[in-house]
Amino acid sequence: MKTFSITDIGKKRKLNQDYVYTSETPVGPLPNLFLVADGMGGHKAGDYASRCAIETIVDYIGRTGDVEPVGILEAAVARANEMVRYKASSDEAYNGMGTTLVAATIEGNRMRVANVGDSRLYVVGSRKINQITRDHSYVEEMVRMGEIRRDQARSHPDKNIITRAVGAEENIAVDFFDVTLQPGDIVLMCSDGLTNMIEDEEIRMILQGKRDLVEKAESLVNAANNNGGKDNIAVVLIDPFGE
Repeated sequence: MKTFSITDIGKKRKLNQDYVYTSETPVGPLPNLFLVADGMGGHKAGDYASRCAIETIVDYIGRTGDVEPVGILEAAVARANEMVRYKASSDEAYNGMGTTLVAATIEGNRMRVANVGDSRLYVVGSRKINQITRDHSYVEEMVRMGEIRRDQARSHPDKNIITRAVGAEENIAVDFFDVTLQPGDIVLMCSDGLTNMIEDEEIRMILQGKRDLVEKAESLVNAANNNGGKDNIAVVLIDPFGE
């Protein structure tokens, strides 16, 4: 397995509220762990929310006695939700903060994914890019209901309104995905600071056209910034078979 991660403040923001965590080695019972969070809230609250959520998840998984990956991830996200809500209620500066979260762990060719919000996980092959997660956003709900077309969602004025976030509600609903990976696949986890700036097909072409993961990740960030860089950018790349 080969991995590389990077975050960038972008061209418009004064604070980086994206936070990532990667471990190719075991974290508690999990063989590896990859996390991306995109915080939201007032001054410094968003960056605190994303960091708090990820640190809580890593700590929980490191201590858990459970062995089933989905159960571990579900309990860890629930614990992060409790912690973010507790911190928000104990300090007025953090009131209303929350964060997206996408998490993955890989064993052999099997990947388990957890998702809350509109940060994404893709599996990218030589000819196809497949978005595994589904955005928890107002615009995505409109697409599902047939109220707008998929191509209209990208420029919709409400596209930044998310319908689920860690810290938003007392009880958190998490989506889970079970993915079989193929040789040559690259896993991309990212915040919407990337996907709002670059079309999926351009992402695929960049990932297929560059040599190593570092160059691929840096090229994604550069492309997002060249297209406006309107938000923080977080990128985690995983080559599960280390090719």
